[in-house]
This record gives sequence, C-alpha cells and structure tokens, in this order.
Amino acid sequence: MAAYDVVVIGSGPGGYVAAIRAAQLGLKTAIVEKWPTFGGTCLNIGCIPSKALLHASELYEEAGHGFADMGIGVKPTLDLKTMLAFKDEGVDGNVKGVEYLLKKNKVDSYRGVGALAGKGKVKVTPDKGEPTEIEAKNIIIATGSDIVRLPNIEIDEKRIVSSTGALTLSEVPKKMIIVGGGVIGLELGSVWRRLGAEITVVEFLDRLLPPEDREVSRQFERILKKQGMIIRTKTKVTGVDTSGKTLKVTVEPADGGEAETLEADVVLVAIGRKPYTEGLGLEAAGVAVDDRGRVKTDGHFRTNVEGVYAIGDVKDGPMLAHKAEEEGVAAAEIIAGQAGHVNYGAIPNVTYTYPEVASVGRTEEALKADGVEYKVGKFPFTANGRAKVNRTTDGFVKILADKKTDRVLGVHIIGPDAGTMIGEAVLGMEFGAAAEDIARTSHAHPTLSEAVKEAALAAGSGAIHI
Repeated sequence: MAAYDVVVIGSGPGGYVAAIRAAQLGLKTAIVEKWPTFGGTCLNIGCIPSKALLHASELYEEAGHGFADMGIGVKPTLDLKTMLAFKDEGVDGNVKGVEYLLKKNKVDSYRGVGALAGKGKVKVTPDKGEPTEIEAKNIIIATGSDIVRLPNIEIDEKRIVSSTGALTLSEVPKKMIIVGGGVIGLELGSVWRRLGAEITVVEFLDRLLPPEDREVSRQFERILKKQGMIIRTKTKVTGVDTSGKTLKVTVEPADGGEAETLEADVVLVAIGRKPYTEGLGLEAAGVAVDDRGRVKTDGHFRTNVEGVYAIGDVKDGPMLAHKAEEEGVAAAEIIAGQAGHVNYGAIPNVTYTYPEVASVGRTEEALKADGVEYKVGKFPFTANGRAKVNRTTDGFVKILADKKTDRVLGVHIIGPDAGTMIGEAVLGMEFGAAAEDIARTSHAHPTLSEAVKEAALAAGSGAIHI
C-alpha cells in the first residue's frame, strides 16, 4: 500500500494548489481526482470556459455596435460552433497546464472517487477496476461544490440547464430566463444576450448581486437594463412546463401574489452552489458537518478528526477559486509545520460582466449595522480621462475608510477592468493602508486606475478631477 505525507482529494484550484505547495515543502504528496481531467469545476466547466465566452461575446458585440463610432467598418457574423471550440481550446490548455505542474512537482495522481477509509487511509474507486487504498499521514478534503437545484424542476442540460449546460448550447436561444441574479447567472446571461438572446433575470431577493454594496447593486441593475436585460427582482419561479415547443415558466411575487407565465426557449437555473460531499465517507469517518452540509474546521483547516483537513467550497466562507487557493497553500504550510494563514478580510470578489463589479472588505450596509463610523470617497469613470476616450464611462470607484484612523475598510468598483483594479485595493488592505496612502501613491496617466486614487483623495480633502 502506497504511503504519503499528504493526500489531497479533489484537483480544483484549492486541491491542486495544496498538492503543489505540499510537494514544494518536501512532503510526499498524492492527489485523487474522479474526472478525466484536472482542475475541477473552475477550469473544466466554470470560471475558465465562462471567461472565454465572456471575452469572445464582448468582442462580438463591440464589433457590431462600437467599432463604427471609432471609424472601423465591420459587420460581424456569429459562428457559434467555432466560438465554443475557442472556449474548449482554452480549457484544454489550462487543464494540461495543471497536469504538467503536478508532474513537475512530483505529485502522484490517482483517478477515481476518493473516500475516507479509516484512520490515515483513502480509498480510490475508479470507473473501472478494483478500488485502491493509499495511506496518508494527512488528508486534505478539497472536493468543491455542486449546483443547487430547484424542487420539481429537472435540469436536463438541454432546455433547462445549469451553468454547465449554458456553456455548451448549440444555438442562441431566442428567449432565455435566468433563475438567480447572482454572479454565475449574470455572467452567462451577458454572454447569450450579446449573442442575440432576449434575457430575463428572475431574482428572489430585492436586488441583483445581494452580497455587494447596495449602491453598486442599484447602479449595476440600471446598466444591465440599459443593455437590454429584463430584470424581475422580488420574484420566484414556482414551476416550468416542458410539454410544449417553448418552456412555460410560472413566476410569482416573492412575498405572495398572483402567478403569471413567461415563455422561454432555455431556462438557466443559477441559484447557488452547495458543498460536494457525496461518497466521501464523512459520516463513517466521524467528520462533523454543519447545518448547510459544509465540513466543519477550526482556524487552521483541521476537522474534528485528527489528520483530516478541509479547504475551499466544501467548508465555510465564500465559494471562490482564489479563496480555495489561499487555503490550499495555508493548509499545506500548516501540515509542514509552518504558520499558514488566510486573511478573509482581504479576499476580492469579481463579477466578469460588462461593466465588471469588484469588491473587497466591508459594505456600507455592514458597517452601519456594526455601528462603525466611516467616511466615503467616490469617483465616477465619467471623470476619468482614459475611460472618456475609450467610451467606457459606466460606473465608479467607492472607498470606505474608518472616520478616525483613515484605515481602508472596503473598496467597491463597478466599471471597466474592475477585476484587475481591485488588486491594488486588496494589497492596500492586506498591509493596513489608510485611504491617504492610496491617495499619495503615484498612478500612471492616463489609466483607469487613476479613479482609485481619486476616490481615495475624495475620502480625504477632495478629489482633483471632479
């Protein structure tokens, strides 16, 4: 029986990073993956393929509607089959890259479903053949998450789809209903709207992107409506009739009221994700889970069972690939006797629509609820020179800072390339920056990131360019 210092179950961003870091620290490491390719949901059917389609569809829309004003005469035609092949090529390159990195770092790989099989043992059950048992001084559970389904609505990945099916539609639907106004639904809805679908978003709560700062959510909804999306907040889907050529979707007000029927060619169910623990043997091993099915851990990723750790979507915290990666590194370092740590107050969140939405730290609503005295610095992209000439002026940067100490408590950006710009704010918060620190840092001109500097100035004595 093969014996290892560390065995990681799951090769998503958290799992493969944990395995690589453990191997770098001199620990004999193996990784268990049930899929034919490494990378988990994110690389295979999540963040990576969706970004490929977001990029391609954005260029398609810009060529069709934005080029003429810049003196470029183009009439684009859509070849969806080729666009999907472009997406698949990107996925293939990424998963092969992970395979290369694991081999480079001498991480052994096992194909099959991994499960806890007694103290210090992992059973690997392949699709074909007999199960294998491997010994492990330490086991890291990194199995990620699965889609949340609606009761009585069966996902067939053809007409009623999850995010997986929405990445592989063979033709552009005339009408598409998105159930859920979160990141996944809005990103994929943006893709198909740009390619020609009529998009209706149905959200149970009173706003899109509920975890974001409310002012950002409001502005975002206005922009999406301007782009042509139909937004139905405070509304719930109660059923889908699949008997006809078109789907008949029954919706009702979230707080009760008269039902109505909407028609669609495709319904995308994107109401969230849940920890994936099926077949892991947690109950038999005595590993504790909480009331939401998440593996319980202490502040050092340890479960209640000695030698068993958990990271990423399968435990508490935001379901983000980069959060899982940070936890993977920290868990490996702790196992190696080092001081691994994750600062959860400085984990960015990004929605890759156009414009992008990015944030880190606290929202105004959270600060008010906690009675924190704060100040606000805001700067719109309409006043940013680069945004003006690029005609990308939707949105703003908002910095929240402690009223007494000036320490940055939260940064919220809606606008072009927000996902890249938020990195500056994350770094600043990681090092305890004051708004004045950002304001006094030179930013190249003309760049979009000058809006961050100006928002920091606005939190103090005042912005220059507004």
